[in-house]
Amino acid sequence: MPHSVPAWPEYLSKQTMINPKHIHISDYQYPLPDERIAKFPIAQRDHSKLLVYRHGEVGEDVFYHLPDYLPKGSLMVFNNTKVIQARMHFRKSTGALIEVFLLEPAEPSDYELMFQTSGHCAWYCLVGNLKKWKEGSLEREITIKGSHLTVKATRGPIHGTSYRIDFDWNADVSFAEIIDAMGELPIPPYLNRETQESDKTTYQTVYSKIKGSVAAPTAGLHFTEQVLQSIDAAGIEREELTLHVGAGTFKPVKSEEIEGHEMHTEFISVRRSTIQKLLDHNASAIAVGTTSVRTLESLYYMGLKVMQHPELSEEQLHVSQWEPYESESLTTAVQALKALADWMDAKGLEVLHSSTQIIIAPGYDYHIVKMLVTNFHQPQSTLLLLVSAFVKGDWRKIYDYALTHDFRFLSYGDSSLLIP
Repeated sequence: MPHSVPAWPEYLSKQTMINPKHIHISDYQYPLPDERIAKFPIAQRDHSKLLVYRHGEVGEDVFYHLPDYLPKGSLMVFNNTKVIQARMHFRKSTGALIEVFLLEPAEPSDYELMFQTSGHCAWYCLVGNLKKWKEGSLEREITIKGSHLTVKATRGPIHGTSYRIDFDWNADVSFAEIIDAMGELPIPPYLNRETQESDKTTYQTVYSKIKGSVAAPTAGLHFTEQVLQSIDAAGIEREELTLHVGAGTFKPVKSEEIEGHEMHTEFISVRRSTIQKLLDHNASAIAVGTTSVRTLESLYYMGLKVMQHPELSEEQLHVSQWEPYESESLTTAVQALKALADWMDAKGLEVLHSSTQIIIAPGYDYHIVKMLVTNFHQPQSTLLLLVSAFVKGDWRKIYDYALTHDFRFLSYGDSSLLIP
């Protein structure tokens, strides 16, 4: 494998981005043997290997030494989403097994309300073995706290690549209790194995709080309470935000150029106090994971929107896929975040709830994220594009080192700290 590739052309200016629509995804291929994909995590999460990329130089350490590389007084941002048991199985009277995979809430559409609701709710879902479920409802008997109840699933209209599925149950229990009782934790498809009881613990970050993801923000899987305490002791501040990771995170880029790839929409919530903390740190942050990156960078574009259109609602702040590349802006990150904070104050919002579809690819100019903690991603994936954009095209040097130095790849694999 070549040790370097030509870096993406230098940015024309701080304000002008190069549009990446014509990037060929085949340029982001690398050989990933199956034995390099970590099927299970190591016994102690913070003993994983840590690749350190600093100013073009590559070295390695163990993860629990991460705080040694972070500047004192800096701000580290974590995604506190929690993976839900999103795979639900029903069996028809004919014996056919139907899998219903929860993607996003339909009714109520608010995640927090969804998990508290009882009696009825609806989700947009992927349906496995769909051809065997022509009509009618599916039922499954379950037991919660010693009480027997029936959960009924009714298929509704198609919604993009998913279906609306209405769930009804005859007991005063919440939907959170329903999926805890009958759902299965969805582990990544490339692990090629069944979910095991241990995954319920190992596939959650130790700081996960807000239910809603169908995949873990895996950069966070290496952190332990001890590492978090070391970060605090090193004088590094911590903040949390929420991005609910969708199944689209595993969606491969199938088009030759990335213009043909549709990014999935993901839901975010960010506290007003978090935006203030970012402002206190000159709109600069160390992001834990690509999900934190997408959330932080989306905040910049939300700030630009409210500067131009203060009448917009939270939903209208949605950042579309190509938005960052379609407008030039002289606005600094501090100015954009200040505008967003002022807009929240004017609307009396303590928490911002919106969504993003942002694609970050070579040609993107980062506004807020200055360092990145992340795992090693699949070839030809949008996550690899995001990393390449961050290290100005130098991703092959990083991945070549990882492949030749026994690093473990993907969700349960090793970690890296990237400092451009």
